Amino acid sequence: MQFEKLFNMQQALDQHIEEKHNLQEKDLFNKKILALLVEIGELANETRCFKFWSVKPSSEKSVVLEEFVDGVHFILSLGIECGFEKLQYTFQTKSTTLTVSEQFLLIYEKINDFKNSKNDLDFKTLLEVYLQLGALLGISYEEMEKAYFTKNEVNYQRQQNNY
Repeated sequence: MQFEKLFNMQQALDQHIEEKHNLQEKDLFNKKILALLVEIGELANETRCFKFWSVKPSSEKSVVLEEFVDGVHFILSLGIECGFEKLQYTFQTKSTTLTVSEQFLLIYEKINDFKNSKNDLDFKTLLEVYLQLGALLGISYEEMEKAYFTKNEVNYQRQQNNY
């Protein structure tokens, strides 16, 4: 993945939002953590991986992918907030024995770890386990990037329309 490009795009979007809403001097870390947690829940809801009581299938891949990249936006934004945008990021898709539901729970744990430490190791771990979730959902890095680029444009449009 082109992490440098993704971080640069996210930084520009964050700056645009902060200037538009006069938030340049505000500490947004905890709000971004909460937003990420909510987005992860929305993604889980679209996958329906935990809904053992239902026979309805997962949402279409395009819907799942859009929810997935919402999480990418907030993870990148949190990394920028902590100054981690210039770190080296190289991840290999690892096989895992975790189910999708277990991977979601692991992500929630890693978000909490990062929230408490704000260190680069916990950030990289969070990003890695999130990308592993994408792989479990059948999303390639190429699909993640393309969807991120598309959603980034949508987010700018939303700002222009006073979303």
